[in-house]
Amino acid sequence: MPLPTDLPVVDHHCHLSPNGEGVLAARRFASAGGTHLFLATQNYSNEVPRRIEDYRVQFEMTEALAYRVRAEAGIEVYLVVAPYPVDLVGAAPILGLASALDLQRAALDLAGTWVREHRAVALGEVGFPHFEVPGDVREAADAAFDHALSVAREVDCPVVVHSADLTLEGYGALAARGQRAGLRPERVVKHYARARVPPEARAGVTASYLARRDVVREALGDRGPWFLETDFLDDPTRPGAVLDLATVPRRARAIAEASPEGAERLRTPFVESVEAVYGWRPELPVRRAG
Repeated sequence: MPLPTDLPVVDHHCHLSPNGEGVLAARRFASAGGTHLFLATQNYSNEVPRRIEDYRVQFEMTEALAYRVRAEAGIEVYLVVAPYPVDLVGAAPILGLASALDLQRAALDLAGTWVREHRAVALGEVGFPHFEVPGDVREAADAAFDHALSVAREVDCPVVVHSADLTLEGYGALAARGQRAGLRPERVVKHYARARVPPEARAGVTASYLARRDVVREALGDRGPWFLETDFLDDPTRPGAVLDLATVPRRARAIAEASPEGAERLRTPFVESVEAVYGWRPELPVRRAG
């Protein structure tokens, strides 16, 4: 069977770049049946951001890409903005660790302003380097993450977390940290979750799963909230990484063709989880592409 006509198809985390496919990738997503993208900002240059203006330009580029995608691909786009946590590692030798941390905090404040002005819907990616760093850098990353949680509480939005893979204890610690900052656990989203974790083991944290066949199959019967994502990087040197942008709608179509029950279960990541985490339901475009 085809996808239900009233079912949005949502990729919860991707990147687009003016140096990559950009709108062409979004059109491929739409042609496969996709309707909504959560577009996370990224550094569009080879330089480590050194000034708050660098982040302002970066966020504005992401916003410009979103405008083009809406106009030219006919899909809805939601912005997710924040300084990439790994930037701290690159900026520390240039600016000094204290100044690099100050820059991260200032950029997080700027991201919070974008949420308050309804230019973005979440802070992300925030979190930690996914590799070993010196202890003082790790402490600074922890301080930046605490600031991100504080900003998210102030502007009432979710945080999309970049980190290494989490153990069950890691999910518990992340939930506790969010709660100490005043965030409900479901508004703390672990992006790039590569293995299904049962809802009862995530301590309320929302998993945004990479849309690989085995993970989708295992997660499909779980109660929400949880999402599917590609983490598409739009990097010309790594075509299709992490997953191609058309992956989520292709997975959705395969599930719908297998059974009506499977198609209905997709309402969990595509509709109910968006409502639980963000507080609103994604609205369908006038017509589904493809």
